[in-house]
Amino acid sequence: MKKIGILGGVGWASTVDYYRGIAEGAGRYYTERGYSSPLPVPPMTIESVTQSETRALRGEPGDEDSWAAFDAVFRNAMFSLERSGCDFAIIASNTPHARLHAIREGVSIDILSIFDATAETTAKTGAANALVLGTTVTMQADNYAQHLSAKGIKANERLHEAEISEMQEMIDEDFYGGASKKARTRLLQFCNRHAKPGTAILLACTELPLAFPDHLDDPVFKSNGHLFVNPSAAHVSAALKRALED
Repeated sequence: MKKIGILGGVGWASTVDYYRGIAEGAGRYYTERGYSSPLPVPPMTIESVTQSETRALRGEPGDEDSWAAFDAVFRNAMFSLERSGCDFAIIASNTPHARLHAIREGVSIDILSIFDATAETTAKTGAANALVLGTTVTMQADNYAQHLSAKGIKANERLHEAEISEMQEMIDEDFYGGASKKARTRLLQFCNRHAKPGTAILLACTELPLAFPDHLDDPVFKSNGHLFVNPSAAHVSAALKRALED
């Protein structure tokens, strides 16, 4: 087994879910192969950054220099994971992946991209169109659109700033530390307004899947008349494949 480095803390609830997903996923993998308890779990190191700090360090779209301090926090965390002997790493958050090209500079271990894992998973649904939901950074950037396009899938046109702000507000109010009692209803109302029939809805903030506790380990699932893609679960699956099968 390879050792997994998890860069977490953005936010802590999704970091917990990543750890749980890897541990339980490994359990299923070895149970299917006839292993008995205690089941093997990949060795892991978690390097947790401070969300209030990283939020304050976000730069401006299109201004590379404005992201230097943000990038440095994540790059230094990756160096810590390297020193702990991790074979590869994952970032348990969508937002920093928009800066993956800069975070990777000077880092020796591979960092698995959530964009790659999600695009491959979405392609398997057969959907021709996708709606990307996430933080302001994720929804303003075109990273998901580019990766989906490479798989023949068209992402939504960029939503109006008011709608992007509404989604960020929803994440901050109803998904910090887990999903609130009204989180699912509020999210579904947003989906009902913006998702056309047959669209794959990408829950591209690692907290958003917490609104669907029965599907936390499902890269693809249907609920309330919508087709959802869970990038977190797709990312965890990619990490397990690298750790257990390569």
